[in-house]
Amino acid sequence: MTGLGGPLRWLGQYTQTKREGISRHSGRSEPMFKTLTKGALLAGALMLSSIPVQAAEEINVVVLDGYPKKSMWVAELSNFFIPEVDKRLAETGNYKINWQESYGGSIVKVKGVLDGIRNGLGDLGVVTTIFHSSKLPSQAISAVTPFVAPDARAIAKAVDEIAVEFPTMKSELEAQNQVYLATGVVLDSYQVFSREPVAGIADVKGKKVAGGGMNLRYLDGIDGAVGVRGSLTQFYNMLQTGLVDQALLWPEAAATYQLAEVAPYMLRVDFGAVNSKTVTVNKQFWDKLPEEVQKTLREVAVLYRDHIAAIAMDRASESLEAYIAAGGSVAEISAEERTAWAKSIPNLGKEWADKLDANGEPGTDMLKAYLAKLNAAGYAGERDWTAE
Repeated sequence: MTGLGGPLRWLGQYTQTKREGISRHSGRSEPMFKTLTKGALLAGALMLSSIPVQAAEEINVVVLDGYPKKSMWVAELSNFFIPEVDKRLAETGNYKINWQESYGGSIVKVKGVLDGIRNGLGDLGVVTTIFHSSKLPSQAISAVTPFVAPDARAIAKAVDEIAVEFPTMKSELEAQNQVYLATGVVLDSYQVFSREPVAGIADVKGKKVAGGGMNLRYLDGIDGAVGVRGSLTQFYNMLQTGLVDQALLWPEAAATYQLAEVAPYMLRVDFGAVNSKTVTVNKQFWDKLPEEVQKTLREVAVLYRDHIAAIAMDRASESLEAYIAAGGSVAEISAEERTAWAKSIPNLGKEWADKLDANGEPGTDMLKAYLAKLNAAGYAGERDWTAE
């Protein structure tokens, strides 16, 4: 009712004055009182109607991702995250966001979101953390523990809980002038996609294999296998031109990017789901936001986390079917070879934890807590990465 006090007080004082004046006269003045009162009410109503309703404060937000909108998490950023924020803010009417969605390299390339948000080229974005192992080492927690959980939902929840229970993930982003909102898991499980038939470890030996970062270390125990760093948007051309023989990615991405045309053979290894995305906000921009908007962004980021993880799992089987329908074929690695592959890899988990420990971070405690969460969710894995 801010801004209405003056007119309401005037209306009350006016009717009270008239009421007191009329009471000193005979009852013959009653019609005059009614007329005057009606006139006062009409005048007051007109004054109230002329007072403008306070408009919602408008906030401009530039949203970044270097990947194109056809990428599932980018599409859901536009189709789920933004509308959900708008809906919640509309319930109070205090704030309205004007979104500028900038995807597919319009402002930054796929590896440029972290720097773009840090430098203020965008306000909010989805950072692909696997490209920034030196700046965001703690984000590799699921990548250094393969062969454990092929479930995006379980990984997303466990990583976000680690980010809350331990300060490391948030402090790494603070050093990049950013505020952590939520993690993102957009794949059900990494598999091997190949130009030539592949049925087991022997068919990976001596091959050049494309990957996105830490997952290239999964090749360390295979003779002659060479990892070639690339991004999802590059894999098609890398395979088509023969720059690489194989690639590590997941069925939904393979279907979306038509990988069956250049890599029609898939080996189902189930390396596991990996957190590879984080929703962040520029620190200076965040500090200027009203508390209501901050709270809404945090809440919706968690909903977005669960939403895209659920989509990743829901689309896993249908994406595999789409890959096969497009000409792809799938071979299943044997249980014995899968175990052998897991044991052939250096202990990536312990390496990761030891490096964090050496820098004063609770790496070992984070690793134990994370794997305990997955174990409680029913995922023990082929190997205990804390035991060696």
